[in-house]
Amino acid sequence: MNEDKLNPPPYQDLIGDMLNNDPSKGKIDHLQGAGKPLSQDYLSGDTFQHFQRIAKDAGYKPIWLELQHEIRDELVELIQRQSTFIERALESRLTIVNDKIKQYNKSCPPKLQKGMVSLASFVDAVQYWE
Repeated sequence: MNEDKLNPPPYQDLIGDMLNNDPSKGKIDHLQGAGKPLSQDYLSGDTFQHFQRIAKDAGYKPIWLELQHEIRDELVELIQRQSTFIERALESRLTIVNDKIKQYNKSCPPKLQKGMVSLASFVDAVQYWE
């Protein structure tokens, strides 16, 4: 029998090794809450809820939420400047907004999906994007 099969290489915990080595180098001492126990809030619920809570506390915004704010801001700008645009330029800008809406609809929860905007509807659509 091959001796390599009887004596497999030792288990390597790369992440654990990094975390164990870094305190000695001072790389993670500056993190907020370093050395403090986790609150009970972080220990209750399921894994997805933990991720959402930690991500929110860290200031993370999902891509669909960032897109929602971009779309809203662009629609507000178009409304404010619509008198300075010729119709073709306005349609071109609305095409760009609609591309962002498609991207938003692909990444957001199904209940939050929204319809495309047109020349006739973009003024009223702002209220749905707030």
